[in-house]
Order: sequence, then structure tokens, then C-alpha cells
Amino acid sequence: MFGNLIEFISLDQPQKVRGRKRDLLYSNEINELTWEDWQQLIFRTNERIIGDFNPSDEYHWLYDKVISRDDCDFYQTTYLDNPFLDKTLIDEIERLKDTDEQYWQIYGLGLRARSKSTIFNYIEIDKIPYDAEFVSYGMDYGFTNDPTTLVATYKKDHNLYFEELLYRTGMTTGDIHQFLKSKNVDGPIYADTAEPRLNEELRRMGWNIRKSEKDIRAGIDMLKRHKIHITKDSTNAIMEFRNYKWKEDKSGIITNMPIDLHNHIVDACRYSTYSILSKPNFGKYAIR
Repeated sequence: MFGNLIEFISLDQPQKVRGRKRDLLYSNEINELTWEDWQQLIFRTNERIIGDFNPSDEYHWLYDKVISRDDCDFYQTTYLDNPFLDKTLIDEIERLKDTDEQYWQIYGLGLRARSKSTIFNYIEIDKIPYDAEFVSYGMDYGFTNDPTTLVATYKKDHNLYFEELLYRTGMTTGDIHQFLKSKNVDGPIYADTAEPRLNEELRRMGWNIRKSEKDIRAGIDMLKRHKIHITKDSTNAIMEFRNYKWKEDKSGIITNMPIDLHNHIVDACRYSTYSILSKPNFGKYAIR
């Protein structure tokens, strides 16, 4: 049209974001893109990118990495700004006020709403309180796609405090050993029992590796009995606690099992707490 080329593409395959160049890009439901997709599209767009989305994610890279940019203009609109909507659709949206508070926040008011399936609430803090008692370390293993993680856990009354120490892929046993030395780790480390070889190798290197309790549901319940605090520089821990959610069935009913995502730091936190706090009398002996 008038010497311009207009292309319509879907991004169902990663290679489709590479290779094509353009002057202007319009992306529908831009929150469905991955951060990598977004970066590749930016690299191949000369002038301007326009995108729309419904704020169905409470936390998303769009808020932290795009909308916060000084060259980004952000417009928050609702169904009331669209003069072309049929009355039947307007009525359906407004029924959400009475039928689904979360959907009304998102699709009616254009606001970010906290997902009902989000498992944890937490508080961000500057540092661990000086009078909080050290509990233990928790470690979850990964390699190619999943990271190896390490957290330090502290407790005071009904408060739990977590500090992220490690979140890295591609680590061998020797790498983990050197990292623990560099951080002067001193104390019990409750580690992933799915990797017995790694645990034994680290024990032979002198580390106090202990068997963790693997009951996921009970471990989550233990964490939820406490007020959770995470240090502000524990960025990966914060990301995981934000996005760790219960599974929903086909009817949208929330189950009592978590989705197997965003759980590498969360698992380490479970190991370091449930393994000890589920046995409050561990190490104590009755004398008669």
C-alpha cells in the first residue's frame, strides 16, 4: 500500500522473531512475548514499537524493563475508552464486578490484580535483623537450564528471613565447592536429595550436607505459617516468590499442588526450614 509492505506474523516459533527487519512494529498482547522475543524484535525495528496488553500478570518484565524506560509512553485505558464495543460485551465486562473481582480489576479497570493462585506473600527488607537466629542453608541443584541455588535462612519469633547467596547454571561439584569456600559457608546445608552423587561428593569435600525433607505440600504449609521476609538484593528469590503459583484445573479451580515453575530458590527455602522446623525437638533429649 503506497509503496509500504505490511506483514502479519505469529511468533509461535522462536526463529520467526529473527531475520525480519521493519520500521514500525505493532504487537498485540505483548505480555505473551518472552523477554528474549522482545529483545530480538527491538534489535530489528528501526523506528517505533507499539504494543497492547491486559495486565493479567501482577509481575512482568514489561513493568520492570520497558514501561520504566524514559523513552516509553504508557497509556492505561479501559473498555470505556473504546467507542466500538458492542453493548453486549460492555454488559459482560461490567458483570465481572459481581462475579470475579480479579477479572474486574484486570479487564474492567485495567489494573494489575494479584492472582488468586499466588502462593506466598512476603516483605522485602534491606538486611537480615541482627537478632534473627540462623537456621540453616538450603541448596537446590541444577545445571543446563535450571540453576543451582543457595539460600541462608534465619528466624525470629514467627518471622522467617531469606537471603539469596547463589543462583547460577552450569555449576559442577567443584564449582559449588569453590563457591561455598568463597562465601565462608559454615553450618548445615539441607540439599536436594534427588542428587545423591552431588551430595556425597560435597560431603567428601568437607561440607555439612544433610538430607532434606521432600514433602512439597507440607513444606509450603510450614513456610505459610510464618511471615516471610526476603532481602532486597535477593532478586531471583523475589522473582520466584512473586510467580510461584498453585495449579488450576480445567474449571479454573485452584488445586493444592504448585506449578513446577519458579521454584529453585523456593525449594531451597523449603529444604532449609521444613527439614528443621518440622522437628522442633530435634537434638533435644529427655533426662529422667
